[in-house]
Amino acid sequence: MKPDFSLLLVILTTLTGLIWLIDSAFLRRQRMDRAVQKKIEKPRDPVLIEYSRSLFPVLLIVLLFRSFLFEPFKIPSGSMIPTLLIGDFIVVNKYAYGLRLPVLHTKILPIGDPQRGDVVVFRFPVDPNINFIKRLVGVPGDTISYRGKQLYVNGELVPAETQGHYSSTEVKCSTPRSDAIRRRETLGTVSHDILIHENSGSRNGQWTVPEGHYFVMGDNRDRSNDSREWGFVPEENMMGRAIGIWLNFDYTKGCGDLSRIGSKIH
Repeated sequence: MKPDFSLLLVILTTLTGLIWLIDSAFLRRQRMDRAVQKKIEKPRDPVLIEYSRSLFPVLLIVLLFRSFLFEPFKIPSGSMIPTLLIGDFIVVNKYAYGLRLPVLHTKILPIGDPQRGDVVVFRFPVDPNINFIKRLVGVPGDTISYRGKQLYVNGELVPAETQGHYSSTEVKCSTPRSDAIRRRETLGTVSHDILIHENSGSRNGQWTVPEGHYFVMGDNRDRSNDSREWGFVPEENMMGRAIGIWLNFDYTKGCGDLSRIGSKIH
């Protein structure tokens, strides 16, 4: 099972905080009294208490920042090419869709709702221990159709203008390939590029998005494991909206692309 970093962070923050609190309320006074009796001017605090006092504020800040503001993620696959590449390290806005308690994922403050065109990070419905990132194409009540490598929302064709063949040789650290066609898709108010592979079959189907759920697809339409395969994303699985890239480095190939640092995600 994949380690739950949020759970570990909550446990460490709680543990160090309790140790610091108990020491401040009870143990420190006892140590000072014993020191006075033994005529020790500056008694040394136990190592555990020293570490707890030093780490608690840091852990608390990290916990609050990561849980309620922004959290970093790494892109492990090519399902979102050309928007996101393998090795991209991204920042996710955690409060875009409301504040949730860490570990429990209970929403405590609704702020906004996911919109068509958002690049969203969510807990994979099949295995919530795994985080996925896709583009949201269907909100509750929508009817989504995909046929002939074209996307339809509520019976209307989503505009997608062909931009030419996609050459991965223009991307650093990538494996050259040229069978994909780049299209500029306009989904709602968001324009973004997608890839269509000429030699792949079209995964056709029609889906009606139920209340409290969302339909997502990868921008690399023929190379994405998404709602066309396993269904809808429950609202409670939503973690946030991807907003930017802060680093690109592919450990498997030992190279990165500094030009992607600071790029916004559309």
